[in-house]
Amino acid sequence: MIPAAKSPAFNRWFSRHAEQRIRAHFSAVRLAGRHHLADALATGPVLVVSNHCSWWDPLWLLALSNRIVQADAYAMMDAKNLERLPFFAKVGAFGVDRARPDDGARSVRYAARLLDAPGKVLFVFPQGEERASTLRPLGFLGGSAAIARVARRAAVVPMAVRYEHGGEPRPVLYASLGAPLARHEDVEAGRAAQEAAVTAELESIDTLLVRGDGAFETLWTTPPSVWERWAERALAWWTRGAIAVRD
Repeated sequence: MIPAAKSPAFNRWFSRHAEQRIRAHFSAVRLAGRHHLADALATGPVLVVSNHCSWWDPLWLLALSNRIVQADAYAMMDAKNLERLPFFAKVGAFGVDRARPDDGARSVRYAARLLDAPGKVLFVFPQGEERASTLRPLGFLGGSAAIARVARRAAVVPMAVRYEHGGEPRPVLYASLGAPLARHEDVEAGRAAQEAAVTAELESIDTLLVRGDGAFETLWTTPPSVWERWAERALAWWTRGAIAVRD
Protein backbone atom coordinates (compact mmCIF):
# COMPACT_ATOMS: atom_id res chain seq x y z
CA MET A 1 0.00 0.00 0.00
CA ILE A 2 1.18 3.54 -0.80
CA PRO A 3 0.13 6.02 1.92
CA ALA A 4 -1.10 9.52 1.15
CA ALA A 5 1.45 12.32 1.46
CA LYS A 6 -0.94 15.23 1.56
CA SER A 7 0.57 18.71 1.21
CA PRO A 8 -1.82 21.53 2.20
CA ALA A 9 -0.12 24.05 -0.09
CA PHE A 10 -0.04 21.71 -3.09
CA ASN A 11 -3.60 20.61 -2.37
CA ARG A 12 -4.85 24.20 -2.47
CA TRP A 13 -3.01 24.90 -5.72
CA PHE A 14 -4.05 21.67 -7.45
CA SER A 15 -7.67 22.08 -6.37
CA ARG A 16 -7.75 25.50 -8.01
CA HIS A 17 -6.14 23.94 -11.08
CA ALA A 18 -8.84 21.23 -11.12
CA GLU A 19 -11.58 23.84 -10.96
CA GLN A 20 -9.97 25.85 -13.76
CA ARG A 21 -9.68 22.74 -15.95
CA ILE A 22 -13.33 21.87 -15.35
CA ARG A 23 -14.49 25.44 -16.04
CA ALA A 24 -12.51 25.48 -19.29
CA HIS A 25 -13.78 22.11 -20.54
CA PHE A 26 -17.43 22.07 -19.44
CA SER A 27 -20.20 24.51 -20.26
CA ALA A 28 -21.69 23.97 -16.79
CA VAL A 29 -21.42 21.91 -13.61
CA ARG A 30 -24.77 20.93 -12.09
CA LEU A 31 -25.18 19.23 -8.72
CA ALA A 32 -28.17 17.75 -6.91
CA GLY A 33 -28.21 16.85 -3.21
CA ARG A 34 -25.22 18.90 -2.02
CA HIS A 35 -26.88 19.16 1.42
CA HIS A 36 -26.56 15.40 1.97
CA LEU A 37 -22.76 15.66 1.92
CA ALA A 38 -22.55 19.02 3.70
CA ASP A 39 -24.83 17.92 6.56
CA ALA A 40 -22.99 14.62 7.03
CA LEU A 41 -19.60 16.36 7.09
CA ALA A 42 -20.82 18.76 9.77
CA THR A 43 -21.50 15.91 12.19
CA GLY A 44 -18.87 13.30 11.34
CA PRO A 45 -16.53 11.80 8.75
CA VAL A 46 -17.98 10.67 5.42
CA LEU A 47 -17.26 7.86 2.98
CA VAL A 48 -18.46 8.82 -0.51
CA VAL A 49 -18.95 5.95 -2.97
CA SER A 50 -19.32 6.86 -6.64
CA ASN A 51 -19.41 5.37 -10.10
CA HIS A 52 -16.26 5.92 -12.17
CA CYS A 53 -16.89 6.73 -15.82
CA SER A 54 -14.30 9.28 -16.91
CA TRP A 55 -10.75 10.61 -16.66
CA TRP A 56 -12.38 13.75 -15.23
CA ASP A 57 -13.71 12.04 -12.10
CA PRO A 58 -10.66 12.67 -9.85
CA LEU A 59 -10.57 16.36 -10.82
CA TRP A 60 -14.27 16.61 -10.01
CA LEU A 61 -13.66 15.07 -6.57
CA LEU A 62 -10.93 17.63 -5.88
CA ALA A 63 -13.14 20.52 -6.95
CA LEU A 64 -16.11 19.20 -4.97
CA SER A 65 -14.23 18.57 -1.74
CA ASN A 66 -11.96 21.62 -1.73
CA ARG A 67 -13.78 24.30 -3.72
CA ILE A 68 -17.44 23.51 -3.00
CA VAL A 69 -17.82 21.86 0.43
CA GLN A 70 -14.34 22.58 1.90
CA ALA A 71 -13.56 19.16 3.35
CA ASP A 72 -10.33 17.39 4.29
CA ALA A 73 -10.45 14.89 1.45
CA TYR A 74 -8.72 11.59 0.68
CA ALA A 75 -9.23 9.00 -2.04
CA MET A 76 -8.42 5.37 -2.70
CA MET A 77 -6.50 4.79 -5.93
CA ASP A 78 -4.96 1.86 -7.77
CA ALA A 79 -1.32 1.59 -6.70
CA LYS A 80 0.01 1.31 -10.26
CA ASN A 81 -1.83 4.47 -11.29
CA LEU A 82 -0.55 6.30 -8.22
CA GLU A 83 3.02 5.27 -9.06
CA ARG A 84 2.46 6.67 -12.56
CA LEU A 85 0.84 9.88 -11.23
CA PRO A 86 2.50 10.44 -7.84
CA PHE A 87 1.22 14.01 -7.48
CA PHE A 88 -2.17 12.57 -6.53
CA ALA A 89 -0.60 11.38 -3.26
CA LYS A 90 0.04 15.04 -2.41
CA VAL A 91 -3.70 15.77 -2.61
CA GLY A 92 -4.71 12.82 -0.42
CA ALA A 93 -4.72 9.71 -2.62
CA PHE A 94 -3.38 6.43 -1.26
CA GLY A 95 -2.56 3.44 -3.43
CA VAL A 96 -3.86 -0.12 -3.14
CA ASP A 97 -2.66 -3.19 -5.02
CA ARG A 98 -5.88 -5.14 -5.54
CA ALA A 99 -3.94 -8.22 -6.61
CA ARG A 100 -2.64 -8.60 -3.05
CA PRO A 101 -5.27 -9.48 -0.40
CA ASP A 102 -2.94 -8.37 2.42
CA ASP A 103 -2.63 -4.96 0.74
CA GLY A 104 -6.41 -4.68 0.60
CA ALA A 105 -6.70 -5.46 4.32
CA ARG A 106 -4.07 -2.82 5.17
CA SER A 107 -5.88 -0.25 3.02
CA VAL A 108 -9.16 -0.87 4.84
CA ARG A 109 -7.52 -0.24 8.20
CA TYR A 110 -5.69 2.80 6.82
CA ALA A 111 -8.91 4.25 5.40
CA ALA A 112 -10.71 3.74 8.70
CA ARG A 113 -7.97 5.66 10.52
CA LEU A 114 -8.37 8.56 8.10
CA LEU A 115 -12.11 8.76 8.83
CA ASP A 116 -11.69 9.92 12.40
CA ALA A 117 -13.30 13.37 12.64
CA PRO A 118 -16.06 15.61 11.25
CA GLY A 119 -15.09 17.35 8.02
CA LYS A 120 -13.06 14.41 6.72
CA VAL A 121 -14.17 12.64 3.55
CA LEU A 122 -12.86 9.60 1.73
CA PHE A 123 -13.83 9.02 -1.91
CA VAL A 124 -13.89 5.48 -3.28
CA PHE A 125 -14.77 4.21 -6.76
CA PRO A 126 -15.99 0.68 -5.91
CA GLN A 127 -15.98 -0.37 -9.57
CA GLY A 128 -12.19 -0.24 -9.49
CA GLU A 129 -11.93 1.02 -13.07
CA GLU A 130 -13.63 3.35 -15.54
CA ARG A 131 -16.91 1.94 -16.84
CA ALA A 132 -19.72 3.56 -18.83
CA SER A 133 -22.34 5.22 -16.65
CA THR A 134 -25.04 3.39 -18.60
CA LEU A 135 -23.64 -0.05 -17.76
CA ARG A 136 -25.81 -2.24 -15.52
CA PRO A 137 -25.01 -3.70 -13.13
CA LEU A 138 -22.35 -1.23 -12.10
CA GLY A 139 -20.16 -4.05 -10.79
CA PHE A 140 -19.12 -2.78 -7.37
CA LEU A 141 -16.36 -4.59 -5.52
CA GLY A 142 -16.45 -5.06 -1.76
CA GLY A 143 -13.62 -2.80 -0.61
CA SER A 144 -15.73 0.26 0.16
CA ALA A 145 -18.24 -1.88 2.07
CA ALA A 146 -15.38 -3.31 4.15
CA ILE A 147 -14.23 0.24 4.92
CA ALA A 148 -17.77 1.23 5.93
CA ARG A 149 -17.96 -1.73 8.33
CA VAL A 150 -14.67 -0.82 10.06
CA ALA A 151 -15.05 2.99 10.00
CA ARG A 152 -18.08 2.97 12.27
CA ARG A 153 -18.20 6.74 12.76
CA ALA A 154 -18.40 7.46 9.04
CA ALA A 155 -21.62 8.11 7.15
CA VAL A 156 -21.79 6.50 3.70
CA VAL A 157 -23.05 8.90 1.01
CA PRO A 158 -23.71 7.66 -2.55
CA MET A 159 -22.81 9.85 -5.53
CA ALA A 160 -23.46 9.48 -9.25
CA VAL A 161 -21.51 11.33 -11.94
CA ARG A 162 -22.42 11.70 -15.60
CA TYR A 163 -21.15 13.81 -18.51
CA GLU A 164 -23.68 14.89 -21.10
CA HIS A 165 -23.48 16.79 -24.38
CA GLY A 166 -26.38 19.12 -25.06
CA GLY A 167 -26.99 22.37 -26.86
CA GLU A 168 -23.57 23.86 -26.14
CA PRO A 169 -20.18 23.06 -27.71
CA ARG A 170 -18.89 21.80 -24.37
CA PRO A 171 -20.43 18.99 -22.30
CA VAL A 172 -22.15 19.41 -18.92
CA LEU A 173 -20.97 17.67 -15.74
CA TYR A 174 -23.88 16.30 -13.72
CA ALA A 175 -23.53 14.90 -10.20
CA SER A 176 -26.14 13.72 -7.71
CA LEU A 177 -25.57 13.00 -4.02
CA GLY A 178 -27.97 10.81 -2.05
CA ALA A 179 -28.94 10.47 1.59
CA PRO A 180 -26.57 8.52 3.90
CA LEU A 181 -27.05 4.77 3.81
CA ALA A 182 -28.01 2.42 6.62
CA ARG A 183 -25.13 0.56 8.27
CA HIS A 184 -24.44 -3.04 7.25
CA GLU A 185 -22.28 -5.42 9.25
CA ASP A 186 -22.22 -7.89 6.37
CA VAL A 187 -19.81 -6.76 3.63
CA GLU A 188 -21.79 -8.31 0.78
CA ALA A 189 -25.01 -6.66 1.98
CA GLY A 190 -23.15 -3.37 2.26
CA ARG A 191 -21.68 -3.73 -1.22
CA ALA A 192 -25.10 -4.44 -2.71
CA ALA A 193 -26.66 -1.49 -0.88
CA GLN A 194 -23.95 0.88 -2.08
CA GLU A 195 -24.29 -0.28 -5.69
CA ALA A 196 -28.09 0.05 -5.55
CA ALA A 197 -27.84 3.56 -4.10
CA VAL A 198 -25.40 4.83 -6.74
CA THR A 199 -27.52 3.22 -9.47
CA ALA A 200 -30.54 5.06 -8.07
CA GLU A 201 -28.64 8.37 -8.18
CA LEU A 202 -27.68 7.74 -11.82
CA GLU A 203 -31.32 7.07 -12.62
CA SER A 204 -32.33 10.23 -10.75
CA ILE A 205 -30.04 12.23 -13.05
CA ASP A 206 -31.92 10.75 -16.03
CA THR A 207 -35.25 11.71 -14.42
CA LEU A 208 -34.13 15.23 -13.58
CA LEU A 209 -32.84 15.77 -17.12
CA VAL A 210 -36.19 14.72 -18.57
CA ARG A 211 -38.28 16.71 -16.10
CA GLY A 212 -36.03 19.75 -16.04
CA ASP A 213 -37.55 20.69 -12.68
CA GLY A 214 -34.64 22.76 -11.41
CA ALA A 215 -33.47 20.28 -8.76
CA PHE A 216 -29.94 20.72 -10.06
CA GLU A 217 -27.90 23.52 -8.54
CA THR A 218 -25.79 25.19 -11.20
CA LEU A 219 -22.36 25.67 -9.66
CA TRP A 220 -20.35 27.01 -12.59
CA THR A 221 -21.16 28.03 -16.12
CA THR A 222 -18.74 28.78 -18.95
CA PRO A 223 -20.33 30.53 -21.93
CA PRO A 224 -18.84 30.06 -25.41
CA SER A 225 -15.70 32.11 -25.90
CA VAL A 226 -15.58 35.27 -28.00
CA TRP A 227 -13.71 33.26 -30.65
CA GLU A 228 -16.40 30.55 -30.74
CA ARG A 229 -19.18 33.12 -31.06
CA TRP A 230 -17.28 35.07 -33.72
CA ALA A 231 -16.51 31.92 -35.71
CA GLU A 232 -20.16 30.85 -35.70
CA ARG A 233 -21.35 34.27 -36.86
CA ALA A 234 -18.62 34.45 -39.52
CA LEU A 235 -19.62 31.05 -40.89
CA ALA A 236 -23.26 32.08 -40.93
CA TRP A 237 -22.40 35.26 -42.87
CA TRP A 238 -20.11 33.40 -45.28
CA THR A 239 -22.73 30.76 -46.10
CA ARG A 240 -25.76 33.08 -46.04
CA GLY A 241 -26.56 32.37 -49.72
CA ALA A 242 -26.42 28.59 -49.39
CA ILE A 243 -30.12 28.18 -48.52
CA ALA A 244 -32.69 28.59 -51.27
CA VAL A 245 -35.51 31.02 -50.57
CA ARG A 246 -38.81 29.20 -50.04
CA ASP A 247 -41.95 30.14 -51.98
